[in-house]
Amino acid sequence: MKKEIFHDKDVFNEEYKVMNRCLKIHVYPHKKNEPFANILLSIDDEPSGNYASESYFKKALFKSHFITKDPKEADLFYLPFSITNLRNDKKVGVGGIQDFVKEYIVEISEKYPYWNRSGGADHFYVACHSIGRSAMEKAIHKRTIPYKCSFAEKKLAFFVGAMNSRVRENLVETWSNDSEITVHRGRMKTPYSEVLLDSKYCIHAKGFEINTARIGDTLHYGCVPVILSYHYDLPYADILNWESFSVIVSSLDIPTLKQILQAIEYHHYVKLQNDVMQVQSLIFGSSSPSVEGPRDLSQSKISGEPRSCYGYLDIRLWDRIELNVSFGC
Repeated sequence: MKKEIFHDKDVFNEEYKVMNRCLKIHVYPHKKNEPFANILLSIDDEPSGNYASESYFKKALFKSHFITKDPKEADLFYLPFSITNLRNDKKVGVGGIQDFVKEYIVEISEKYPYWNRSGGADHFYVACHSIGRSAMEKAIHKRTIPYKCSFAEKKLAFFVGAMNSRVRENLVETWSNDSEITVHRGRMKTPYSEVLLDSKYCIHAKGFEINTARIGDTLHYGCVPVILSYHYDLPYADILNWESFSVIVSSLDIPTLKQILQAIEYHHYVKLQNDVMQVQSLIFGSSSPSVEGPRDLSQSKISGEPRSCYGYLDIRLWDRIELNVSFGC
């Protein structure tokens, strides 16, 4: 029996139809004779290479009915620079990406009013390479939403936390030397968010108290939760079917956790992860226009003029890139 993410999805489906009808995205215009046209414009050739999803996204978006040439109609603004092309450009390279993005943001904020109006919170860019996560570090505002393509190889599972319960101690003792399940005692040197982004499953194990932000963090960064208990009273359980987007096992299953996760077929994992992204939009959305995108470090709520519609955007390319947006009035 197929498990649905919502116990009643009629409202979601209706809002999705409204979104599909009225969401508008404006792309900052550029000309072919500009110095960095290869970085800012959609390519005519068929994209190729490990990070081709970035170009496929741009080509598909430019052809879609979501695009508007009138920025006054726009709910979102797309920053069209390509992280992959910046990385490969000899004039920029890996070390120059942050400076390029900073200068680009200064340029559009001086030329147009839209960035300054929201502090960049209704702007987004797409990054399929991990370098894209830090692209905005030098920008004047860092509220922009990056969308990270999800096809890179990931660790199987991840956990970090204080050793304040026997369940956590058992988890770390069992898997501390494993190459596919990453477990850490206490704080990590690597940013917590980066490891969440690079893991297929994120483990939630009871600590000294049952309340923790870990499940929220997991959903926020698009990782499939693994909940080590059959007895948690999970958030929004009256609305959400947790079995549709998480893996719930007993703490007694810790010794066989790797086998349990490896036994989940790829198509089922994709379904779980897609449902996580839908839940992310639901939980982190609000009554004001908002964007909750998959997979990066600075997802932010959008504030601004009320719009006449509320809904969700879900764009997929080859099952490898996904954009989920919730917005409202």
